[in-house]
Amino acid sequence: MDLPNLKEARKRTDKKVEVLTDSYRLTEELKKLGLNRNYYIRTYGCQMNEHDTEKIKAILEDMNFQEVENMENADLILLNTCAIRENVHNKVFGLLGHIKSLKEKKPHLIVGLCGCMAQEKVVVDEILNKYQWLDIVFGTHNIHNLPNILATSLAKKELEIEVLSVEGDIYENIPVKRESKYKAWINAMYGCDKFCTYCIVPYTRGKQRSRRPEFIISEVKQLVEEGYQEVTLLGQNVNAYGKDLDINYRMENLLEDVAKTGIPRVRFLTSHPWDFTDKMIEVIKKYKNIMPYIHLPVQSGSNKILKLMGRRYTKEEYIDLFNKIKEAIPNVAITTDIIVGFPGETDIDFRETLDIVNTCKFDSAFTFIFSKREGTAAAKMTDNVPIEVKNKRLQELNKLVNKYAEEANQKYLNQVVPVLLEGVNEKDNTMLYGYTETMKRVNVKADKSYLGKIVDVKITKAGTWLLEGELCA
Repeated sequence: MDLPNLKEARKRTDKKVEVLTDSYRLTEELKKLGLNRNYYIRTYGCQMNEHDTEKIKAILEDMNFQEVENMENADLILLNTCAIRENVHNKVFGLLGHIKSLKEKKPHLIVGLCGCMAQEKVVVDEILNKYQWLDIVFGTHNIHNLPNILATSLAKKELEIEVLSVEGDIYENIPVKRESKYKAWINAMYGCDKFCTYCIVPYTRGKQRSRRPEFIISEVKQLVEEGYQEVTLLGQNVNAYGKDLDINYRMENLLEDVAKTGIPRVRFLTSHPWDFTDKMIEVIKKYKNIMPYIHLPVQSGSNKILKLMGRRYTKEEYIDLFNKIKEAIPNVAITTDIIVGFPGETDIDFRETLDIVNTCKFDSAFTFIFSKREGTAAAKMTDNVPIEVKNKRLQELNKLVNKYAEEANQKYLNQVVPVLLEGVNEKDNTMLYGYTETMKRVNVKADKSYLGKIVDVKITKAGTWLLEGELCA
C-alpha cells in the first residue's frame, strides 16, 4: 500500500526525468481480466483529466473490458477526479454514497478512485476511515500500472491503494481511446513548478517535465494520417514546454513543428502569463493553422492579491502582454480565469479585478470563489472574506464578464466563419455543433454527413454563450 505524502510531492531535485517506453505491459492473464465485464468511468476536471480517461479506457479495453454508458450496468466503476476545488470533492464523495448501495446489491462490483484527488492525503485518509469498501485507489503517476493494481486487489479481495508521491517520469506508448474522431488531446508536458499559493496541481501532478518533441510530432503525424482535423497540446503550464529539456527547443519550436505537419487546426492549453514569449506570439501569427484563441488566466486584478497568490506578474505586466497579443494576432479571442474572495481580498482589490475585466473585455472567463486546498500555502492564510461577500462579488463579476462575452459574440453576427462540426446538438438532433477558430460554439442545421468537416457558416444569431448559423452554399 502506497499512501500519498504532500511533503514528498513538493520536493524538486536534480533527478533526471526518465522517458520510459516499455512500462506498459500486459500478460496473457491480465488480458483476460476484463472478459465478460463492463466498465464505467466518470471524469471530473480539466482536459488533462479527460485525456487521462482516454488512456484508462484504452488500457481497460486491452484487458477486454467493455464500456457501458450507465454505471448500473457496470462491473467496474472508476471515478477520475479533480482536486482544484472543494465542490468536486463533495460531488465525488456524494456519488460514492450512491455507488455503495450498488455494490451492496452487486458484491462483485469493482469500485475505484483515481486522478488528482487520489494524490491528496486528506482524501485517502477519508477513504481509509469511511470508504474501505472501495477496491482500488491510484494516482496520476501510475496509470500505466492499472492492470496490476486491479489484479492485486482482486486477488487479495481488499482495498489496494497505490499512490506515488514523486516528482514523476514520462511514460510513452500508453494506448489511447480517443473520444472524438476529429479532434485530439496530446500531452506536451506534465506537472508544474510554479507553486501558486492556492494551487494543489504541483503536488498532485509532479514536477514540470516535457515530452521529447519527436514523440509529440510522431503522434500528430499519425493523427493527420487518420484524418483528424485538430490537436490541442496540453500542459498545466504549457508555455513552459522545453525549459526542462537538454536541448534548445521551446514552446515556439513545438508550435511551429506541429503546424508544419499540416494538421488543419492547432491549439494549446493552459498558458501562464509568465512564460508567454514574444517568439510564441510570432509563431502563432505566422501560421494560419495555429488557432487565434488564447486562454490566459489572470486570477486577480490586484497586485497585492497577485503577489499573495504567487503569480509572478503584476496587473500592468499582464495588460501589456494582453495588448501585445491583441495587436499581433488579428481577430484573436482571449479568455481567462478569475478567483474572487482570496484571503485578504478587500473591496478595493476586488474593484481592481473588475477594472482589469473592463480593460481587457475578455471573450469569456471562468470565475470561481477561492477554494481552500489542504497542503497549499494559501490554506494557512487567514480566510477573512465572509462567504456572503464572496458570493456577492462573484455575482457582480459574472454580470460584467457576461456583458463582454455577449459583446464579443455580437461581432460575429452576419459574418462567415469556418467551423469544425464535431457533434450532434444535445437538444435538437437536426442540428450539429462545432467551434470557430476562436473557440466560439456554433449550432448549425446540417446533415450528419458534415460531421468532422470544417465548413463555412454564416452567423445568424449571437447570444452570450453560443452562436447559431447556416451553412454557406
